[in-house]
Formats: sequence, C-alpha cells, structure tokens
Amino acid sequence: MNKYTIKDLQRDFPTDEACLHYIFTNKYPTATQYKKVTGRKCYAAPNGHQIHPLAGSIFHKSATPLTLWFQAMFLFSASKNGVSAKELQRQLGVTYKCAWRMAHQIRSLMEQGGDLLTGTVEVDETYFGKKGNKHNKFKTKAALMGMVERNGKVRVTKISDRQTHILLGTIKANISKDAKIMTDEFKVYAKLPALGYDRAKGPKHGKKHWVYKGAHTNTIEGFWGQLKRSIRGTYHFVSAQHLQAYVNEFAYRYNLRASAVPVFQHLVGRAVRQ
Repeated sequence: MNKYTIKDLQRDFPTDEACLHYIFTNKYPTATQYKKVTGRKCYAAPNGHQIHPLAGSIFHKSATPLTLWFQAMFLFSASKNGVSAKELQRQLGVTYKCAWRMAHQIRSLMEQGGDLLTGTVEVDETYFGKKGNKHNKFKTKAALMGMVERNGKVRVTKISDRQTHILLGTIKANISKDAKIMTDEFKVYAKLPALGYDRAKGPKHGKKHWVYKGAHTNTIEGFWGQLKRSIRGTYHFVSAQHLQAYVNEFAYRYNLRASAVPVFQHLVGRAVRQ
C-alpha cells in the first residue's frame, strides 16, 4: 500500500486555492476554458457561465479553510484508531462545534456499499455499548452484524435484533450465493442451506472452541476486537444513533488496507465526486 505523508499533503495542498483547484479539475476535467474568479470560490467561462465546484459537497457553505478540511481528511486516513472531535479541535485550532461537524461530514464519505461479498465469508454478530443490568445485560447495547471475506473486504451493519429474518435478510443483501459462509454455532445460521448458501458449521464458542474442521470466524472476531478497542480508546462512548457512522469509518479503512491508492487520495476522491 502506498503511503501518503504529511510532507506530501503540505506539498500538494499548501493553500486554499490549491485545494479548490484540485477539486475543480477533478470534478470537471473537461472544463478547461474556465478560469478562477478572483476572490471567489468559483470558476467562470469566457461567456460568463460559472461553476461552483464546492456545491453539493461537504465543503459547501463552510467558512472553514479548505486546507483545514484536507488536513482533517488526512488525519482520518492516517489514523488506525480514529480521530475524535477533541483531537481535531486540538490539531486544527477550530472550535469543538466546528470539529464535530467536520468529523461527521468526513464520515459521511465512508459509507459502505458495493458488490456482494464472495469467496469464503465469515459472519458473526456482536453487541456494542453500555452494559445493562443483571436482568438484561444487553438492554442498552446496540447489535452489529459483520461479514468479512477472507483476505478481502468487510461489511458491517447495525441491526435492530438478532431475529432470524433480520440476520438472514442481511446475509442475502450482502453475500453472493456463490460464497462459502462460515459462522459460529448460532442456530439461525443452520437455515442458510435452505436459502441456497454453502455454510460451513463453525466452532462452538460456548465451549471455548475456536476452529472446527477448518472452519472459524477468527477474522471477523479480530475486526470486532480492533473496532471495540479503538472506539473505546479514542471516543470512549458512541451512541446507538451514530454507531453506524463510526463503524463505517473503521470498515472503510480496513477495506483500503491493501489499496494501491493511498486512503487520503481515495477519501478526497469521494469528496470530489459528491
């Protein structure tokens, strides 16, 4: 994976004009006749027609300098454990309100999606959040469902419950019928063959078994461990309302871990294509 360093950032985007020009030329590559309008964030053609490259993007109507936006995106791309609004506030010298908004907007670029998962796909669920009481230890926790290709991409979504129709419906929406699915012993997954899936019966975690006849869910469990340690260490607490956005952030970086395109450039590319 190619690295993009802070020196590269300072070289490529030293000014707001450099950032704006990058956005414009990548968003409108054929608009070569347009020139930057002095003192404004727009470009004009000889006939007077104007293009506003920030319209519809996370930068639209923002008074924050583009150099700070690009620096914030760099921090998100370079950090393994995420970036809190407090950290953005310290690094960028903006208010906490501004930092929180920037972080929220940058995470909106990291939404998951794409083709169905293929190959060998591990499936597992976990709970995240504050512990409940002795009568219902999951009372205040949010449920997450994860699906990861061996040596490939991960897909994680917040689910309302571990009910059969929710789990199986999530699998159908995200995993190809050509895939081989590996799960733990949860009984819901025994219904996968009836849906046309090849399912390898996995280990019995309740009995401290982690591999069963070559089948395991260690990859997705490793992702869960990293996700939980990072969120608790960086953000301390994430509400159920915003949990999906934070999960998207970690899945985004995981899926680009071996990309030939640096994560920062990929992220800026998404901002440009809005």
